[in-house]
Amino acid sequence: MNATQTYTAPPPLLSNYDEAVKEFERLSSERIISGLPDGQGINLAYEAVDRHLLDGNGFQTALRWIKKDRSFKDFSFRNFHDLSNQFANVLDKLTLPVGAVVSTIVGRIPEFYTTVLGSLKYRAIHCPIYPVFGPEPIVQRLLRSNAAVVVTDLDTYTLKLKQNIERLPAVRFILLTDTMVDLEKNVFSLPVRMQRASIEFDIKPTNATDPCLLHYTNGVSGMPKGVLHSHKGYASLMQTTRTVLDLQHGDKYWCTADPGNLVATTYGILAPMLAGVTTIMDEDDFDAARWYSILEEHQVNVWYTTPASIRRLMKMNVQPTGNYNLQHLRMILSGGEPLHAEAVKWGEQTFHVPMLDHWWQTETGGIMISNYRCLKVKPGSMGKPVPGVDVGLAAIRGDHFQLIDEVDTPGHLVFKKTWPGMFSNYLHETAKYESSFHGDWFISGDIAKKDSEGYYWFIGRADDLITTGGLKIGPYEIEKVFMEHPAILEAAAIGKPDPDKGEVIKIFVVTRNGSIHGAVLSEEILAYGLKRLGPSAAPVQLEFMQGLPKTRSGKVLRRLLKTRELGLPEEEAKE
Repeated sequence: MNATQTYTAPPPLLSNYDEAVKEFERLSSERIISGLPDGQGINLAYEAVDRHLLDGNGFQTALRWIKKDRSFKDFSFRNFHDLSNQFANVLDKLTLPVGAVVSTIVGRIPEFYTTVLGSLKYRAIHCPIYPVFGPEPIVQRLLRSNAAVVVTDLDTYTLKLKQNIERLPAVRFILLTDTMVDLEKNVFSLPVRMQRASIEFDIKPTNATDPCLLHYTNGVSGMPKGVLHSHKGYASLMQTTRTVLDLQHGDKYWCTADPGNLVATTYGILAPMLAGVTTIMDEDDFDAARWYSILEEHQVNVWYTTPASIRRLMKMNVQPTGNYNLQHLRMILSGGEPLHAEAVKWGEQTFHVPMLDHWWQTETGGIMISNYRCLKVKPGSMGKPVPGVDVGLAAIRGDHFQLIDEVDTPGHLVFKKTWPGMFSNYLHETAKYESSFHGDWFISGDIAKKDSEGYYWFIGRADDLITTGGLKIGPYEIEKVFMEHPAILEAAAIGKPDPDKGEVIKIFVVTRNGSIHGAVLSEEILAYGLKRLGPSAAPVQLEFMQGLPKTRSGKVLRRLLKTRELGLPEEEAKE
């Protein structure tokens, strides 16, 4: 499309939400899934890549990789068919057992795609780790996963792995992405082995329930857990590419998630490839002007980013639609943590397109509740269930479990275990996995409520709930009120032990545009909270911060704030 042409957004694939819910057939996406030849099962990588060659779309661009210098390189589905086959053959030459774990510690480079897809074709289990982690978090995840192969770059190996290799007896091989020579025994050049590998690879029979992905939770409430997913998760991804992401033929789609994040694998690689659209990947880190220019130059239609990134953009004194031609952008999605109402309003006013928040977690494998193009958006709401997903709220006390039907009544967010993307286990923690269910219901660990129109609203993690004066309140309910104060950009609430009330509430805030900190502003903000929340739920203490501690995916580490506030050891809270 040249600069003089006008982009017209196509109608949404999900045009009538109520009809879609009424007519939904579970696993209906199987109608457009081919399956392995000769009925040999379902392999996620085959569906994401090889199927498009059979459909005559092999030369369509699957990935546009934007390098740090702003040049870019396109990879077609045919390219990834060959590259993933080569990586599968590399694993075969290493005599890797089927079901072994292949871990990647890489940045935003095409090798991330190649190793994910090649591992799945080989029937290995892929496990990504954030490259920005220090040596100890990396070692802990490699230890817990029993990773047999690690794909990384020379700097990461030299600075973070080499000195700890004796602690990792399960690691058999390390494959380096950016060297053309083998360094030492079992530390090999990946490019050299790829060059030697055949582009022909026959995927062996794959059961839909075979494990293929291992993701570690962010650990905001304890040590990270290894969450296993299987090939059958393709159905949830296919469903949500149409209903939530609205990915359509010819679209350019950009997901900004870091390669260590679950989102980067599922909605950065697999979902858009299943949909057959072009994905944008930017090698560089966050930069507002760069991001806006990428949206313009590469005519991005659907943009998936995080609340943390949106908040950073809110701080910038830039009017994107005034400085950049963003006419091709038709929707923005946000995931990873709740998106406050003020951020939703800012996004819609700034970009003039829907900004759609949604809910899912590592265990669900795909989006479960969302806002949609075809429905009105209620800023601050999680939205409505994805068609085919059975959602409920429950009162849980010990062994007592009772579903709640009342409007605006908080309860545990639970899901009937009929959705295909459901995780299959916690690695080495089957007892914990089994305790996550009550009969047919998966207990998410989040507290939410439902309004009279069927929209769900996030309240907080069950273990983050604050008990003050006999009242239980979620920190998110408090934080979203403070986020509406004109001086505040971010807020996080915790409960502190108190002999009279059980807990008192403290709020940590980050102000906008360097607002002056001090007693006057502090008193003003606390008074604002008292007026909005009432004496039972209002914070009584406030602390100004330059930034809130977060996980790599942008979730606020309330646990770490509380640990610091109480003077306790921080190590476990950081995990």
